[in-house]
Amino acid sequence: MLQRIDLRGRKLTRNELNAVLPRAEVDIDRALDVVGPILEAVRQRGAVELRDLAEKFDGVRPEHLRVPQAALDRAEAELAPELREAIELSIEHNRIGHEAQVPVEKSTQIVPGGVVHQRWIPVRRVGLYVPGGLAVYPSSVVHNVVAAQVAGVEAIALTSPPQKEFGGLPHPTILAACKLLGITEVYAVGGAQAIGMFAYGAAGEPGTSDDDVLCEPTDVVTGPGNIYVAAAKRAVHGVVGIDAEAGTTEIGIIADADANPAYVAADMLSQAEHDPAAASVLFTDSVEFADAMERELIAQTETTKHSARVKTALSGPQSGIVLTDDLAHSITVANAYGAEHLEIHTANAAQDARQITNAGAIFVGPYTPVPLGDYMAGSNHVLPTGGTARFASGLNVTAFIKSVQEIEYTYEAMASMYGPLRAIADDEDLPAHGDALQVRIEAEEN
Repeated sequence: MLQRIDLRGRKLTRNELNAVLPRAEVDIDRALDVVGPILEAVRQRGAVELRDLAEKFDGVRPEHLRVPQAALDRAEAELAPELREAIELSIEHNRIGHEAQVPVEKSTQIVPGGVVHQRWIPVRRVGLYVPGGLAVYPSSVVHNVVAAQVAGVEAIALTSPPQKEFGGLPHPTILAACKLLGITEVYAVGGAQAIGMFAYGAAGEPGTSDDDVLCEPTDVVTGPGNIYVAAAKRAVHGVVGIDAEAGTTEIGIIADADANPAYVAADMLSQAEHDPAAASVLFTDSVEFADAMERELIAQTETTKHSARVKTALSGPQSGIVLTDDLAHSITVANAYGAEHLEIHTANAAQDARQITNAGAIFVGPYTPVPLGDYMAGSNHVLPTGGTARFASGLNVTAFIKSVQEIEYTYEAMASMYGPLRAIADDEDLPAHGDALQVRIEAEEN
C-alpha cells in the first residue's frame, strides 16, 4: 500500500532529502494561472461574478451570498444536543489555549529618559475561510474564529462554499458553529473567489438581496483550503495579510521499535480520510515495526468508512514509509520534511520532541493523536503544509495583531544621542537626519 524509501546508510543533504521524501505533486504556478483571472473578475464584477462562479464550481446559484440571520438562527436551533455540547467544549478549550498566546505589552528604558513601549494592536477586520468539499469542518470555524476573537479583532467575517443540497447556503453545522461563536457576517462563497472577495471587497448585485456593498475588504485572510485557495492567498498577499498557504493535510510520525503499530496505523489513516491527496508519512529505524504497522494499516483501512479515499491517499506519491539508520536520523529527516502534524512515538517522546525544529504542530507520546489537535486539545489545527513549516507558523493570535513600537524620549535623552547619531548619519550621507536633532538642541540652548 505504502511506498518505501530506504535512507539507511545514505547521508543526504537537506536538498537531497527534499528531492526523495514523499510529497504531493503540487503545481502552484498552474494554480496561480487559474486563480488570477478569477480574482480579477471578482474585483471587477463583485457579487455577479461570485454567483456565476458558484454556479460553475458548486453547482448552485445562491440566492443569498450573505447568509441571512434567520438561517443562522435555524441552524443553531436544529443542532443536535450532543454536537452542540462538543462544539462548545472545543470553543472553551481553544479559547483557553489561545489566551496563552497573547503577547504582553512592555515598556523598556533604553537610556534614562528614553523609553520604547512595545504595543500589540489587533487588525480591524478579518476574513476567515472554512473549506467545504468532502467533509464538513465546524472545527475550522472554531479554530479561525477563536484566535481572532482572543486577539481582539473588531470585525470578523467568515465564508464557506455554498452547498446545493442546502439551497445554496453553507452546511448547517458550519452556520450553527458561527452562531454559537457570535459571528453574524457569514458568506456562501468558496474557493479562490472567496479569497478575492475578502481581499478586494465585493459590490452588491442590483435586484438581489445584496446590499450596495456586499462585503467590505478585510485586513487579514486566514484558513485552510485546496491548492486554488492557497494559490489565491499567495496572489493577494500584500493586498491583505495571510496566515500561511495551508493546503491538503499531512501527517508525519516518528516511531521507534517499541511504538504501538495499531496506534500509528490509526493516526496515519485518520489524516488519509480527509482527502485523496492527503499525506501520511512514517519515519522509523525499525523494519519490523514498519511491517507490523503496515499490516495494521491494511486491516484498518478495509473497515473504515472512507476506505476508497484512504487507499488513494496512502498509495499516492505524497505518502510512504521512510526507513532510517536510527532515531537521530529519523529526527533529521523529519525536520527536513517539515510536517504539518508530527507525532512522536518513541521511548523518550518529550525529550525527542524538543529536537524538532520544523513542524506545524508536534504531538507528543502515544496518547496525543492528531485528532485531539483537530478538535479538542486547545491548539490550532490551521497549520503550514508542504514543508512551509520551515518558516511559517500555525494559525495563532499573532496572525491578527500588529507589533508596534512607541518611542518616547525626553529632551535630555535625545540630546545625549546627538553625537553618535550624527556620526552614523554623516557616514550614510544623510546629514538632515542629524540636523533634525541639532535644530532642537539649538532651540533649547537659545
